[in-house]
Amino acid sequence: MNKNEKFEEKQFTWPICKELLICVLEDKVSDVFVCKLVWERLFYTREQSLDDWIPSAFTPTYWSGKFLKAPQIISERIASVHLTRSIPKDYKQGLKNFLNFKGYKINELYPRRTRRAIAVNWLIYWANENKCFSNDNYVLPRQSSPPSNPAKGHFGDPEIK
Repeated sequence: MNKNEKFEEKQFTWPICKELLICVLEDKVSDVFVCKLVWERLFYTREQSLDDWIPSAFTPTYWSGKFLKAPQIISERIASVHLTRSIPKDYKQGLKNFLNFKGYKINELYPRRTRRAIAVNWLIYWANENKCFSNDNYVLPRQSSPPSNPAKGHFGDPEIK
C-alpha cells in the first residue's frame, strides 16, 4: 500500500489549514486537541475499550517502538523532543516561512507554548510532505479564550511535566 492509499482510507477529524495552526499558536484550543491532531497523523488509533490511543500498523516504528500509547506531546517533554527530532532540517523553519510566525515574547514563553509551537511546526512539515494542506479555513473546531494561566493550560489538559 502506498502513502496516498493510506491517506485515502484515513479520514482525519480536522483538516490542517493555516487558520487551525494559528488557533493552536494563539492557545485557542486545548492541548488535548493538539495532541489528537498529531496522533491521527502518526496513525495512532482510538481504542475505545482501553480509553486510549494505540499504534496502528501504519504508525511509524520510530513512534510505536518508543510509545506504546500515544504520547502527551504537550505535557511530556520527551514526546516533544521526539517530535522535534522527527522534523527534517528542510522543514525546521516552517513556523517562520509558512505562517510568518515571529515567535513569542520573553514574558509569553512557557514550556507548553514552546511545545505547541513544535507541534505546529511538525504539522506544517507533515501536511507539506504529504500534500494534505486544506484551503478550507472555515472548518475549525470550537475555539476558546486562551487560558488565564498559560503555564497550566486549558481545563482538562494534562499537567505539564
